Amino acid sequence: MKDSTPSSSATAATPVTHYENFPVASWLCPPALRPPIAAIYHFARTADDIADEGDADAPARLAELQAYRDALAHIAEGKPPLTRWQAVFAPLQAAIQQWQLPVVLLDDLISAFMQDIDKTAQAARYADRNELLDYCRRSANPVGRLLLHLYGVNDAPSLAQSDAICSALQLINFWQDLSVDIPRGRYYLNDADCQAADISPTAMQQRQDSPALRQLVMQQAAWARRLMLEGAPLVHRVPGRAGWELRLVVQGGLRILDKVEALQGQSLWQRRTIGKGDGPLMLWRAWRM
Repeated sequence: MKDSTPSSSATAATPVTHYENFPVASWLCPPALRPPIAAIYHFARTADDIADEGDADAPARLAELQAYRDALAHIAEGKPPLTRWQAVFAPLQAAIQQWQLPVVLLDDLISAFMQDIDKTAQAARYADRNELLDYCRRSANPVGRLLLHLYGVNDAPSLAQSDAICSALQLINFWQDLSVDIPRGRYYLNDADCQAADISPTAMQQRQDSPALRQLVMQQAAWARRLMLEGAPLVHRVPGRAGWELRLVVQGGLRILDKVEALQGQSLWQRRTIGKGDGPLMLWRAWRM
């Protein structure tokens, strides 16, 4: 799966190398919630490794992820975890049983990993923003919904705002990583927007510099910023320290957008990340929220 980077979404979290949508082991996380959050994280990180690590081909990765998906269904039925991946599924099953985690959200994550492998193997593009958002619905939004579930926040406005934040984080990662993804055959600039800007698939795939292509990137960044600001009021609905962690997540995403937008479309050739020097500004902005 296409991951969000530490700089864009795990600002308040312990540094990790995979699946940084999860604020794992953060000092702001209530101790009682650390075990289920860690269980969810290790489940997603292991799926991420299956999807991206090593040199297996696409069919082998898909077969492995299907076996992983079957193992999830196995424990969801209350059966003991299989020996394979037991270290992942034993704590996850305990979290599911204790916290009544919605298994469909966990399954959605695997389906997104599988879709990403398919798309990349075929060098396929997304048709439009709705198709891209459907990918975000399964690749990113489950993260926020699972965390809200643990915090007992389940009203419709909060869920919608969480989806907006998580989709924004995923989109931000796309626009931050264009210089890395396009050479790898991952295309997130969708066909409808490219056609509206009169940009051919070849020009996009070859990153042929033009004012139109740079403007398209800026439009995508503006779209992600609108989504993030739409979801930002959620910080006032999430209780206690978690609300402060969420403020930092939001500000981390917005800070990456600042840097993408400052490049004026050149993230097609350059990648910007958050560094230690960005911390004071992000903390100040989080406090002002």
